Amino acid sequence: MGYKVAVVGATGNVGREMLQTLDEREFPVDDVVALASSRSVGSEVSFGDDEVLKVRDLERFDFSGFDVALFSPGAKVSAKYAPGAARAGCIVIDNTSHFRMDPDVPLVVPEVNPDALAGYGRKNIIANPNCSTIQMVMALKPLHEAFGIQRVVVSTYQSVSGAGKGGMDELFNQTRAVYVNDPIEKKEFTKQMAFNVIPHIDVFMDDGSTKEEWKMVAETKKILDPSIKVTATCVRVPVFIGHAEAVNIECDRPVSVEEARAVLRDAPGVVVIDHRVDEGYVTPAEAAGDDQVYVSRVREDPTVENGLNLWVVSDNLRKGAALNAVQIAEALHEGYLEAA
Repeated sequence: MGYKVAVVGATGNVGREMLQTLDEREFPVDDVVALASSRSVGSEVSFGDDEVLKVRDLERFDFSGFDVALFSPGAKVSAKYAPGAARAGCIVIDNTSHFRMDPDVPLVVPEVNPDALAGYGRKNIIANPNCSTIQMVMALKPLHEAFGIQRVVVSTYQSVSGAGKGGMDELFNQTRAVYVNDPIEKKEFTKQMAFNVIPHIDVFMDDGSTKEEWKMVAETKKILDPSIKVTATCVRVPVFIGHAEAVNIECDRPVSVEEARAVLRDAPGVVVIDHRVDEGYVTPAEAAGDDQVYVSRVREDPTVENGLNLWVVSDNLRKGAALNAVQIAEALHEGYLEAA
């Protein structure tokens, strides 16, 4: 016997990945429904190789009797519909930013802070962290336990899929326009995305940071340790899938490259590929479609005491979103829920 599961935002990039991941990982499902806005009602999405789901109207859907809902419809939609689903007795795992900093909502990466799940019942909502935060804390957690991290300086190189299907379409259309000398049209991004990099993700805040940069700071503190100092620069790059991060760490205790590699190799969900030769590192192109967080370019930073540099890469639609949400559902199944 299994669970009744709803996937909200099922026609988007992450929603489709959620359905695929539920099937691939054989999550115990008796019934699964695909929900989206009224304009998508009647369209079809795949659940596994053999099952096609007709998309139903989120606005009219009754969550009573459903066990788990995976939400990825955008923050405003989650804010409107997730609390109602939770009140109906359905546990909401929300991939948007809306609930992440709510003190009564656990913000969870199962390999990093699974104990936080114990508080899910306060609102019946669990938040999925930001994609760039997830892959970074996956690498930071084992190093923090072993060497005590004081400060993190991170620069991200984030793919356009983080902006949804519209972002991917815009990169494709702009790239084609460059080659055929058509005008460049901008809708999703503030500047030309094709053959360019843009140091601007989400809105600007009063201190000059973008909200994406703020998310990395605040979420890392909530998930890992409020005493860690974090500063981030988040950059959109013309890559379709996969985020990369250059991470500089200052630790409490001395750490060698060999020790760091050994600790990271033992961390669940982390793969170390670090050879100081051509192609001895992982890029977003190789990480796309994989579930792991890859760490490469491990080296000491001689400019600070106990300093370390890392290159961290992951598929932002998989571990950065859909996979992490499904892993939260799996952790609930293993430790908190009973299938019907």
